[in-house]
Amino acid sequence: MSGNEPQSSISDEALTRVVRDAADGSESAWRELTTLYGRRVFAMARSRVHDDDLAEEITQSVFVTVATKLTRDGYAEQGRFEPWLFRITMNRVRDEFRRRKRHAHSTDPSHLGDTLAVHDTPVDDHTPLEQSRLREALEQLNESDRTIIDLRHQGQMSFKQISALLDEPVGTLLARHHRALKKLRTMLEPQESTQDDPGATS
Repeated sequence: MSGNEPQSSISDEALTRVVRDAADGSESAWRELTTLYGRRVFAMARSRVHDDDLAEEITQSVFVTVATKLTRDGYAEQGRFEPWLFRITMNRVRDEFRRRKRHAHSTDPSHLGDTLAVHDTPVDDHTPLEQSRLREALEQLNESDRTIIDLRHQGQMSFKQISALLDEPVGTLLARHHRALKKLRTMLEPQESTQDDPGATS
């Protein structure tokens, strides 16, 4: 893989041990898990819902689910903890969209705009305006392309881990990721060139 491959801060063997210890009730192991993955789960949730409070709520819900499954069923996801964790995250985000969609149908239509509000909360060095444009471009991607972008760049998962999660060949995912990035650049570049040349016409 390329040098851009996300690097894990813990080996597979050490992760398996930490997860098993957490399943056995170790508070220190559980703290280590939340330290390792809390920000990544939060970033992925926020990339979809664009709301810090809601993303935090989803993150907490994800780890409650993980804790419940670990302590009730034991650790049966050896070597696949990260795909399992992010599958739970994806499902929780989908649940939230479905719940809010149902709620929106039962409320005043004037409130629909508040269902998934976009907050100008930059997550990196881009300006709020650049973040807004990027979010708009991401929203135009189909679900398949958006998923791989979120898993790769928000979840910081390797293509091997994404392959395990989505049950698709790494080569296919590499091609889809490249295509999705190309779509994003195509959507963003016209805006940038127009700004650079005030006399440009559409």
